[in-house]
This record gives sequence, structure tokens and C-alpha cells, in this order.
Amino acid sequence: MSAQKPTPIVPAAAESSCYDFSVYNSGYFLKGALAGGICCSLTHGAACPIDVVKTRIQLDPVTYNKGLIGGFKQVIEMEGTGALATGLGPTAVGYFVQGWFKFGGYEFVKVNMAKVWGDQGAWDNRFALGSLASGCAEFVADIFLCPLEATRIRQVSDPVMAKLSLPGAASAMMAADGLVPAFYSGFIPILFKQIPYTIAKFVVQDAAQEKIFNSAYGSDRSKISRGTKLAVSLTSGVIAGVAAAIISHPADTLLSKINKAGAGGEGSMFVRLGRIAGELGPAKLCLTGLPARCVMIGSITAGQFGIFDSLLPAMGVEKFHFHEPH
Repeated sequence: MSAQKPTPIVPAAAESSCYDFSVYNSGYFLKGALAGGICCSLTHGAACPIDVVKTRIQLDPVTYNKGLIGGFKQVIEMEGTGALATGLGPTAVGYFVQGWFKFGGYEFVKVNMAKVWGDQGAWDNRFALGSLASGCAEFVADIFLCPLEATRIRQVSDPVMAKLSLPGAASAMMAADGLVPAFYSGFIPILFKQIPYTIAKFVVQDAAQEKIFNSAYGSDRSKISRGTKLAVSLTSGVIAGVAAAIISHPADTLLSKINKAGAGGEGSMFVRLGRIAGELGPAKLCLTGLPARCVMIGSITAGQFGIFDSLLPAMGVEKFHFHEPH
């Protein structure tokens, strides 16, 4: 009599019954990447005036010391309304590229990890898998975002650069400083900023969305209207955005500072970062410009998930969600 094979703790992908992986193909990932690029470009572009004021507060808190609304008035009084659009080009282009890799990469890694872990394993570890997927996607996205973010910050902080086009400002930075100092001095800060931010953004949004749906409708989402789904996406996006803003704000402050010409003095990136952090102190590092950033990131994140979750059905696909096995 042959011995019975033991049942595996984590079922193989072939045994999966919760997901139809045939629909999560290259077409799905390309549509997810395109939707991610559009939603990030639109929302960050729309928030450019807030970002200009937030960056000014971080770079020069002595001058811009009247909060977010006061900062708007100061910028307009000193430089005119057009100054609020400073860096719009790098912002729109940079965040389209970042959104392409971030949202598309997140969906790609998340779906493929669900295949590997199987139904129960993926469900039990969904937030850990979401963290890993979002962190990996963001790392790749930041390689492409960093040069454009450095150009944006230089244009916001330097009136001479602000008068140049995106290619013109980038060329001037390259000629003056070289490739790595000009565009990748802030790469480590942007990783420390964006990776925790993105993990919090996706994982908190997934958790908040799941909690809202389960509390109101149970686990079956098939009968929920598009309008209700959009409302939940926006609400969970605000929650995720505020959490992400708080977690990533110290690194965002360092990123703004180090991309300002001459900040931190001479030396390597880590030496300069250490000097800037020491000069600011923990309180200023964590709190300067935080209210403005919470408003900005909360709005941006809500808008991103609202657009992304609406674009995918419009493109003929449904967003992948982890499901509890039955």
C-alpha cells in the first residue's frame, strides 16, 4: 500500500482557484503601467503650486514662515503667479515615468508573487508581499525619477535655472557639475523617501480599502457600483497619503536641501547629508513643511488611486486584489 503524499502548506500555483491568472498577462501590466504614468503625472502636475511652496518652506524656513497659505501669498507677491508653476515640466515628465514603473511594477511583482505563494500563502502574507512588491517597483522607478526631481528642485530654488526649459536646465546642471553630482546626489535620500512612502502608500491603501469593503459589503465586491468603488478608492487614498507623507517627510526634507546648490558644503553625499541633518536637528527635519506635505500628498494619493482604479476598468481590465480562499 503506497504512502499518501502530504498536503503542501503553501499550495502550488496550479492549484489556485481564487484567481484567473490568464487575464493578468503582459497586456494587463502594460495597461497598469500606462494608467500609473497618467495618474502620477496628472496629480503631481496639478499639485505643482503646492510643491513649490512646500519646497520653499523646506529650503528657506526663515523667509517662508507663514504656513502654506501664507507661503502662497509670499511667492505671488515676490515673484508673481507664474512662479507657482516653476518646475512643472520636470514634474509632469518625471512622475509619468515614475508612475509607469511604480504602478506597473507593483502589479507585475504582486501578481507573480501570488502565483508563487498560492492562494492561502498569498492571502496570509498579502501585506508583506505588497510591501516587497512596492519596494522593488519603487527602486526601479527612482533610477529614472531622480534626475528629473533634481532638475525640478534646482529650478524651484534657483531663479536663473527657473527661466530655462527642462532640457536647458538639465544641460546646464550637467555642464556645471557632471552626471552623478548633478542628477544623483539625492539618490540615497530619494530612496529613503520614496521606498517607505510607496510601501505605506500601497499597503495602507490596500488595508484601508479592504477594511472599508469588508465592513460594509463583506468579501464579495462583484455587486459594488463603480461610484462606490471610486469613493472608497479616494477615501483610502487620503488615509494612505497622510501616512506616507509622515513616514517619508524627513528624507523629503533632506532631498530638497541637498539638491540646493552648495547645501552641506564639500564632501561626499553622506558627509553632506550628515551636515544638513545636524544643522536642522530632529524636530525641523521631521516637522518643517509637514502640514503642507500632508495636504499635498493626501490629495495626490487620493487622486492617483481614484484615477488608476477608474482607468483600468475603462481599459477593459479589473485591478488585481488578494482574495481570501474559500
